[in-house]
Amino acid sequence: MTGTELPRVVVEPPGPESRRLAAELREVESRNVTYVGADAPIFLRGGAGANLEDVDGNLYIDLSAAFAVAAIGHSNPRVVAAIAEQAGRLLHGMGDVYPTQEKVALARELCALAPGPGSKRVLFGVTGADAIEAAIKTAMMATRKPGVICFEGAYHGLTYGALEVTDRDHFRAPFKKQMGGFSRRMAFPDETTWQANIAKIERLADDPASDIGALIVEPIQGRGGDRPAPLEWLRSVRELTRKKGLILIFDEVYSGFGRTGRWFACEHAGVAPDLLCVGKGIASGFPISACIGREDVMDSWPASTGEAIHTSTFLGSPAGCAAALASITEMRERNLIQRSAALGALIGDALDCLQRSVPENVTAVRGRGMMWGIQCASAGIAAAAMTGALRQGVIILSAGVRSDVLSIAPPLVISEEQLRFALATLARCVR
Repeated sequence: MTGTELPRVVVEPPGPESRRLAAELREVESRNVTYVGADAPIFLRGGAGANLEDVDGNLYIDLSAAFAVAAIGHSNPRVVAAIAEQAGRLLHGMGDVYPTQEKVALARELCALAPGPGSKRVLFGVTGADAIEAAIKTAMMATRKPGVICFEGAYHGLTYGALEVTDRDHFRAPFKKQMGGFSRRMAFPDETTWQANIAKIERLADDPASDIGALIVEPIQGRGGDRPAPLEWLRSVRELTRKKGLILIFDEVYSGFGRTGRWFACEHAGVAPDLLCVGKGIASGFPISACIGREDVMDSWPASTGEAIHTSTFLGSPAGCAAALASITEMRERNLIQRSAALGALIGDALDCLQRSVPENVTAVRGRGMMWGIQCASAGIAAAAMTGALRQGVIILSAGVRSDVLSIAPPLVISEEQLRFALATLARCVR
């Protein structure tokens, strides 16, 4: 695979080997995890650039970047080499006792990259949910108030702290009796409601009985349907939280690291949070995440006395740090942030044309850079388009609280030829 190839479908997916593996997986994995049906899943065996190959020999263009993770492409050679070299020297460190120099290097890089003036500090994790948990705990340490304002449609992860601020009963209902109940949920703002939304946040913050200490939001909701928060709302919520003494947390696990044509989506509004959560595209495939925060907020944590009160076995994994440093270097040297912005304009034009041509099937399109959503008239249309595209060699995923949004988030290295081909295929399937 070169990573720049067009699709090659040799057998209608899922092919016989994928079906065999699906049956085998059903016998050994919790039935809650992988959906197995007539049209899914395919099993992957290789990838490069914007291409993925399944076990039946089908070659695909990936419009999902595998949940926006493969920012600089699948199995990027620089990242693979960095992981291999690091693994050969030291695969696992002792992050909160005897760290490695790679942890220092990545922490410095992240503090420099994060928007906003002044010194910053980092708390590492493994998953995006880890970063959210660290942010929620940091806010509690800083304000001594447990309440957190969150939003409808939000997806912050499924560990218990993250689940409390995540939306959708599908995720929350089975576990409500075990959850903390510290969240205060509001409607996600749009261009017509954002001012009323700000007023509601202010009233809640001014309530003498309020226990609100923080507000968490995705500047662009990912799994919630690729919904950008209005830029003016982001500026206003930054001003309001600062005035009311609330900790502002931006969840950029999905939208960070070039996904929207800037290093971080909040930069489109010219604002910086108190705490920034990152993951997914940070290392383009290796699991690592971080909560990056203002020095004064992060220093609400007590100094370690030899037993940290928030840590984990794989904190600051040397292989993960090496992968992230390689991925960031690749983004810089290949100007992938600027490329994301340029190709984003191409995507926007193509999707506007699609909406005008089939308004009965597509009710809205929205996004920035390489993060776009096609709002379909129904979940059925989105599901049919997703299946149809897969059969023609294009991988795309659905999103939104009703699974009625087609989410476009390809690797930032996708070629223009691949992108045009994939968008044309998707348009045919939506029609």
